[in-house]
Amino acid sequence: MKRIINKVYLFAFSFVLVFSACTNLEIEETDSLISDGFQGLANPSSSVDELYNRLNGQYGDQANLYALNEVTTDAALVPTRGTDWGDNGRWRNLHTHEWNAEAVDIVTPFNDWNANQLIASQILDSRSNPSDQNIGDASFVRAYSMWIILDLFGQVPFRDVTLPSSSIPEVLTGQAALDFILADLEQAISKLPSVSASSGEANGRASKAAAKFLKAKVLLNKFIYIDGTAESADMAQVVSLVDEIASEGYGLQAGYFDLFRNTADNETIWSLRSSTGNRIFNGLHYNSTALRGGGWNGFSTLAEYYDLFEGDANSNPVGGTQEERRGFVPTEGTAFTGEEGTSDNGGLEDGSNVGFGFLIGQQYDLDGTALKDRAGAPLTFKRNFQDGSGNNSLINNDETTGIRVIKYHPKYGGGDEPHEIVFRYADAHLMKAEALMRSGGDPTALVNELRAIRGATPFGTVSEQQLLDERGRELYAESWRRNDMIRFGQYTRDWEFKAANSIGNSTYELFPIPAAQLLANPNLVQNPGY
Repeated sequence: MKRIINKVYLFAFSFVLVFSACTNLEIEETDSLISDGFQGLANPSSSVDELYNRLNGQYGDQANLYALNEVTTDAALVPTRGTDWGDNGRWRNLHTHEWNAEAVDIVTPFNDWNANQLIASQILDSRSNPSDQNIGDASFVRAYSMWIILDLFGQVPFRDVTLPSSSIPEVLTGQAALDFILADLEQAISKLPSVSASSGEANGRASKAAAKFLKAKVLLNKFIYIDGTAESADMAQVVSLVDEIASEGYGLQAGYFDLFRNTADNETIWSLRSSTGNRIFNGLHYNSTALRGGGWNGFSTLAEYYDLFEGDANSNPVGGTQEERRGFVPTEGTAFTGEEGTSDNGGLEDGSNVGFGFLIGQQYDLDGTALKDRAGAPLTFKRNFQDGSGNNSLINNDETTGIRVIKYHPKYGGGDEPHEIVFRYADAHLMKAEALMRSGGDPTALVNELRAIRGATPFGTVSEQQLLDERGRELYAESWRRNDMIRFGQYTRDWEFKAANSIGNSTYELFPIPAAQLLANPNLVQNPGY
């Protein structure tokens, strides 16, 4: 793997080291953080800053949470090309559903997001004298962190900071976990400020709209966590919450790829101040652009996912018949005009030879020259993943296999601009459509409203499958695919390279509790099948 990626891992690992006292929720007596009993924080505002800084690193990472939500689905995979991206099968095992309880991408999120919860609880303790703003922020981040743990692992260890440090954290599941999360969100909604659309999303901080979005997301998924069915009352709340968000000025906006620039828009409800370098460079070829030293040639998507979009199966040209969200592959760079965020490279916008959306077929340099891979072969991104013998495989691929994905673009700051979207109104709009469908209504008009803005052909009627597919088209590479596939009952279905014994196996709808955590907290129970 390329050296620059290791820097990202080292950065993420440094968080684990700094907060190792927090990540093991069974605290040892030698633990200096709360061994004498927690007495409150001297500066809760500083701890709120710390929480959001942690989120910036945790959400912006290409591994861990992002890998669990995308690489374990039909939307993303990371083949081994030569010796690159081998990593002892780390990425392949996620995609094939052959992970175990020691996988780093499972252990790290369990530690990190539970640590967020503990810090938030310390802020919320009355002995810390938090302000209303502190309470709103900490309640939101605790709810978000606990929901992620519930969604991934099905059980949430919770340490009550008012109890002695020797006490074993209780474990919340099902309705009890939901009640706790929803109570935090109610408090967040009451304490957080209203932030109007197009105002810059409060500089990476949450708002009332963000808390309402998360509440709607939790309610939409509620039936999964309690092994029940979607209740009409919950779906009605989802619709109402989305309408409340819209009343604050948020809505659908034309210009799909403009949404992923570091500029204000009406769709972004909450973004983090994360670098987008991982999202840009982890799939680009080493020779795709000279910005930041070139791409890392890893992440790709499956042809079946690409085929969800309207357009030619084998090309994605500028001015083609494909829908806007599928993007395009340019045949040369564009003239430098001084547009904000761009840089001049011989009269051309540096990086503008890289396409938007899904990159397939021949790729070109700024001057229109057809690019080549490092072996001198044409740099043509291909639909299939094959080894040197022409067999479908996730190992021994050459440098050109796999369709690549770009939403945040290298020409706008080279990935250094701190702006990664977490909650977007188009997602809320589709949640509303889904809530209507799950309560017996017709989502067709809402789905077609979005499709019209994105330049896609309207549907005559919208089925459950079409609604899942529409979420896939709108929200690709935004860390929602696993959550969506589970809610629609498709996470265990077959897709290319999934292991045969994982197909139809509900074991893999939850990740295993890390072994060290089971030893530390006897209230945790290993998930079935592991």
